[in-house]
Amino acid sequence: MKKKLSVLVSLALTAMLALTGCASANNEKTEDSNVFKVGMEAGYPPFNWTQGDDSNGAVAIEGSSEYAGGYDVEIAKRIAEGLGKELVIVKTEWDGLVPALTSGKIDAIIAGMSPTAERKETIDFSDNYYNSQLVLVVKNNGPYANAKTLADFKDAKVTAQLNTFHYSVIDQIEGVNKQEAMDNFPAMRVALESGVIDAYVSERPEAVSAQSANSNFKMIELTDGFETNPEDTAIAVGLRKNSELTEKINEILAAISEEEQTEIMDNAIKNQPAAQ
Repeated sequence: MKKKLSVLVSLALTAMLALTGCASANNEKTEDSNVFKVGMEAGYPPFNWTQGDDSNGAVAIEGSSEYAGGYDVEIAKRIAEGLGKELVIVKTEWDGLVPALTSGKIDAIIAGMSPTAERKETIDFSDNYYNSQLVLVVKNNGPYANAKTLADFKDAKVTAQLNTFHYSVIDQIEGVNKQEAMDNFPAMRVALESGVIDAYVSERPEAVSAQSANSNFKMIELTDGFETNPEDTAIAVGLRKNSELTEKINEILAAISEEEQTEIMDNAIKNQPAAQ
């Protein structure tokens, strides 16, 4: 019996080592290949969105007849070009982005993601490729259309995206009626339009995008706004720990000036599909 158990244990350890080796090999193979696989939601305009054709420089989504466009896509194109690789967009739910990266399914996350301390425990980040600020989106004919400070949102039904720091800052509003977090921004826009919520927390580009796409929406830039850490409002490329791509990507990003970042973002806002 002991001999059988020893054999079974030996086989199990061999299998585990083989699987570990395969995972490591897959990660190396992905980074060394001629493609640059980028994960994003393709549902967070103007950073990224889904559309039906390749207009305005959109890139085909892997395994789909749809295309991804937006600020993140333009940055991903610049990085892929600098790396000498073919860009492949992998549409992935927000909560699945980090697991997809660590498992080797994608090479990088370029999805409007902030390099928070919590995320840095699991993955590495490039230098920042955008900096933003937090705002709230409301109905332009609603009770909060003229709000100017956080105090003006007392009793308001406010939400934000699940598993983002946007949701935690709602607690800074005294007396707020904090709602359950939602999976994505399209869902929050629907909830705002239907009156399920009074406002949602967003970054400025998304809010500009929202009011451009829907004349019923209004962006509120607060005179007395949320307190945030610089890392929370910065946007960076997510990479596997000790990735050989990090240094190369930082070199590519360094060549994109703040003025050019603003120009790319302005074009993304202008080109976003009205349906978003």
